[in-house]
Amino acid sequence: MFGSQRDFDNRTAEYRSNLVGIKHLHRLKTPFANATRPQPNQLITLHVTTSGGIAYDAVRCWMNANGEETTFELLPGEPVWNTLEWRYVLQWHGQIPPQASGTVIRYKIGGRVAGSDNWIFADNQARVLSDATEFAISIDDYDLPTWARDAVIYHIFLDRFYPGDGMPWKKPTNLSGFFGGTLRGAIQKLDYIQSLGCNAIWLSPLFASPSHHGYDATDYYTVEPRFGTNADLKELIEEAHQRRIRVIFDLVANHWSNQHPTFQAAQRDENSEYRAWYTWQRWPDEYTSFFGVKGMPQLNLKHKPASDHLLACAQYWLENGVDGYRLDYAPGPPHTFWADFRQACKAVTPDVFLFGEVVRHSEGVAAYVPHFDGCLDFLLADALRRTFVLETLTLLEFEAFLAAHETYFPKDFSLPAFLDNHDMTRILYLAGEDKAKVKLAALVLFTLSAPPVIYNGTEVGVSQRNPLGRFEEARLPMLWGDEQDKNLLTYFRRLGTLRKQFSAITSGRREVVQLNVQNGTYAYLRTSETNFVLIVLNTSRRSETIDIPISVFQTAAEDMLNGNRVLVSENSVKVSLPAQSSAFIA
Repeated sequence: MFGSQRDFDNRTAEYRSNLVGIKHLHRLKTPFANATRPQPNQLITLHVTTSGGIAYDAVRCWMNANGEETTFELLPGEPVWNTLEWRYVLQWHGQIPPQASGTVIRYKIGGRVAGSDNWIFADNQARVLSDATEFAISIDDYDLPTWARDAVIYHIFLDRFYPGDGMPWKKPTNLSGFFGGTLRGAIQKLDYIQSLGCNAIWLSPLFASPSHHGYDATDYYTVEPRFGTNADLKELIEEAHQRRIRVIFDLVANHWSNQHPTFQAAQRDENSEYRAWYTWQRWPDEYTSFFGVKGMPQLNLKHKPASDHLLACAQYWLENGVDGYRLDYAPGPPHTFWADFRQACKAVTPDVFLFGEVVRHSEGVAAYVPHFDGCLDFLLADALRRTFVLETLTLLEFEAFLAAHETYFPKDFSLPAFLDNHDMTRILYLAGEDKAKVKLAALVLFTLSAPPVIYNGTEVGVSQRNPLGRFEEARLPMLWGDEQDKNLLTYFRRLGTLRKQFSAITSGRREVVQLNVQNGTYAYLRTSETNFVLIVLNTSRRSETIDIPISVFQTAAEDMLNGNRVLVSENSVKVSLPAQSSAFIA
């Protein structure tokens, strides 16, 4: 799921690139500490490094806060020796003055070459201020929405979810074709979704589009006719809200279809007002696009009319009842756009949930703390798959990762977690169709504090056919009726019920109380002021009796998930688990 980032040489190259020259990289604290969401009326510390073959005798910040321009100097800190580069890296620190809530700060940072009047600017190493990378911070006092803290999200890939009662699936000649899922079908399955304990739905892109996936829209105000009408969408939102289910749109800000009217106009007329909405290498046929895909031209969101158009679209759907946005390919648009986006959305709906798709390491994700309420947790998904499915990560390695991961980000930065999605191999296929592995991973997913995300079909045994096929392999149609794995479905429903029942899962403390790599057992206790639960896993291929030295249970406890026998004594809890099984003890 991390593509070229998996390659050691590529990671080394990125690491070295981030050290050489003058670099800010959106860091608001020291480079090895977790990010902090900027707060109103508080100082904001910027961190910059300089290294390489150029000496700098000054580092300066050019700042614009709500139209008021100021500059200030950053002070040098202690040099740090970097063995890989075999040179010193100098760290600089400066502070943005306190700003009121609602302020959007734009700033650029430059270093003066020692003994000259020449400046070089972070991060793109531009030589003139006008060309420098522009950074941005949105200052506000909006908390993470309460509903997002308790969310269990069901991810609907519309074309492959449900055609509607009495409607058969279409039969395209290949997986890029249309299978016929509709908004009417989604409305008719809201009760099914609610039975899983889900209180939010994330809809794949549903705007007018020539593709089955919809990530190449032609009109952000109109529902794709294959899915239904704007009236159907309104009905879906209303029906979901009646069930206290929140509705999250999948919004693509980075690019859209080359069939979009503004792009068509820009290609036809060199003097079109829309030409500046895109970045051209050679008009009309060479332009910047999403990963070089000509059908998805990238928007120039530094151009205010293009940016304003997207902000207006986002506000329009919030005014029409949408509760949140999953922000596709968030690293594409500039940070200045996301700062404006946050302010625009929160002004309409203060408890809107904004979370980004940032498929990066933790430092890369942390750069979006000032803009979003959270980001999808690809790192945890990777760790869950490698530990409980591929078994290339030991339980001890998993716990080492998880313990650090849980404290790295601010407490009010949400990390919705998942086992698979529409762009990666289905977890059941990855597990070699071993559903016991999927159940173990799902139990951990549902007993961590982050909002769990179920990708439609994971809960009923949807797999795939080819190991290294295109993305579409992970988008086979949802199974319904007798085709569903009822045992797996019951298991997921039980997980949803238990998560809702015990507040210790979402708001409590997690403590490891047993971990044995040799026999493959792992247990952790979740504790809040009102309740506690004990999660026990046996990942081995043999039965294990696990004796856990804790005294939180008074006289009795039960496995509320799988019904295994639990013995409680004064100073321990003992449970016998079959191979590849688990217990949820309360």
